[in-house]
Amino acid sequence: MKVEYKKLNEEKKDVKLIVASNIKQAVPELQVASDVPEALNDKALEILKQASERAKMNGRRTLYARDL
Repeated sequence: MKVEYKKLNEEKKDVKLIVASNIKQAVPELQVASDVPEALNDKALEILKQASERAKMNGRRTLYARDL
C-alpha cells in the first residue's frame, strides 16, 4: 500500500491548478516570470494537502473552505 500511496503523491505533483495567463490578468501592471506559475502551483498543492489532512483529522471525507 505504501508504494501505491507514494505513486499517488508523485502523480499529484503533475497536477496543474494554476494557469499562467490568469496570473497575468491578476497583476496586469507587472511582468510575470516564467517560474511563477510553477511556484504558485506548488503552494496551492501544499495548501490543499494541509487542508485535506485537517478534514481527515476531523473525520470528514469532504474538503470545505474552512479547512483552508
